[in-house]
Amino acid sequence: MDLSKIKKIYMIGIKGVGMTMLAQYLRGQGMEISGSDGPEKYMTDAVLEGCGIKVIEKFEVNNLPKDADLIIYSTAYSPETNLEVAAALKGRIKVMTYAEALGEVFNQKYGIAVVGSHGKTTITAWLGYVLNKSGLEPSVMVGASVPQFNGCSLASKSDYLIIEADEYQNKLQYYRPRAVLLNNIDYDHPDFFLTRADYENAYIEFIKKIPAKGFLVANFDDPLIRKIAQVNCKGKVITYAIDEAADYVAYDIKTDNGKQYFKVKLGVEDELEDEKSPPPPFVKGGDKLGDFSIQLSGRHNILNALAVIVTCVELNVELFKIRKYLEEFSGTARRMELKGEFRGAAIIDDYAHHPTEIKATVEAVRQKYGRRKLIVAFHPHTFSRTRALFDDFVKSFAGADELIVLDIYGSAREKPGGAHSRELVDKIVARNKELESKQTVKYIPTLKECEEYLREHVERNDVVVLMGAGDIFRVGEDLVKK
Repeated sequence: MDLSKIKKIYMIGIKGVGMTMLAQYLRGQGMEISGSDGPEKYMTDAVLEGCGIKVIEKFEVNNLPKDADLIIYSTAYSPETNLEVAAALKGRIKVMTYAEALGEVFNQKYGIAVVGSHGKTTITAWLGYVLNKSGLEPSVMVGASVPQFNGCSLASKSDYLIIEADEYQNKLQYYRPRAVLLNNIDYDHPDFFLTRADYENAYIEFIKKIPAKGFLVANFDDPLIRKIAQVNCKGKVITYAIDEAADYVAYDIKTDNGKQYFKVKLGVEDELEDEKSPPPPFVKGGDKLGDFSIQLSGRHNILNALAVIVTCVELNVELFKIRKYLEEFSGTARRMELKGEFRGAAIIDDYAHHPTEIKATVEAVRQKYGRRKLIVAFHPHTFSRTRALFDDFVKSFAGADELIVLDIYGSAREKPGGAHSRELVDKIVARNKELESKQTVKYIPTLKECEEYLREHVERNDVVVLMGAGDIFRVGEDLVKK
């Protein structure tokens, strides 16, 4: 598709995080963007409003502009469930899904895709921030608002384009990357990937598409990535880990005054040398790259930082710039985001919705806030995920002093049932009794009841984490506002 000929685009389901990041990017490229969605308020509303993008909060056939060059729709909707999608597919204007449209944009650039089950959002924004401040001026698309971007995207005329590449519904099939950052592979989206093998194969097929002159940045802390990376990638493979054998290794990790400090050293020289793509002159096998510091908490963010460091080195960014801008990055929305205080208690919003993410967030909060009482209010996301990963969810909240579990936030794409929050609470209570844990666990079905409970019971110096991929962030916003 010749993007230079596209002037006016209409987007159905524009409030979705992926749709919003694409909309902001296209607007930044000078295209006229408008779209539609439901009347519910999401965190993307502020981004779209800030970009001056018109959003019609009702789906109607008459919304479709007759002079649009392209219509893009979110696959959260289908012709069977959305009258605008049905009408668009029958019309004369070119229609694409979100993933197809993103693929068209991405594949015409030096595309850098950030993939993995966890950490995509943070790594994409972090890498984009460091490269932008270092003068490479990449375009960036992130699936969350980034305060230092004033939105979800950066749009430039540079050939570099960094995207958060979502694996759900195997959207990866539409992208042809020049470089890939692969952070982890941890079974998810059981409503689409019916088996672990199906899920893992989506990543294997993706890294097979990296060209011989491209490169893969691979987390060797992940045993599956260690197994599949080098045998499936035709390009250069650069590895990173914490205290493990890899090309780039983080060690001597310390925490002080809310920051993390660590050192990075390099692997064996002959593993790093590559005649086709030699490393920058300051990178030699066995060298130590020195000290780094970051504002973000948790071991998982050391790994995220390593992915950024490795990629920046590969793109010839000077080491002093990497060190400076890595430390400046302050994070993204809904990733351990401090929203404010309520009666002297810290109110934190976090997107964690998978057992691995939950454990990482709880550990990071503990690292940052010490032994202050930790209350986690968890809003399970999708019946299929809760059912498929049920036993892992039961074990994932051990670090919290008090746990509140709300009713499951179901997806429009799935049928309710197969799991219930009461069952999850019962299993956690039984496990706590077995382990003689003093953790308090409560089932509180609704956002309203959860907010009322927290208003009555939260005390000064408590730490409250509102956790989940649904709309539990509203509870935190209301507590801080009132």
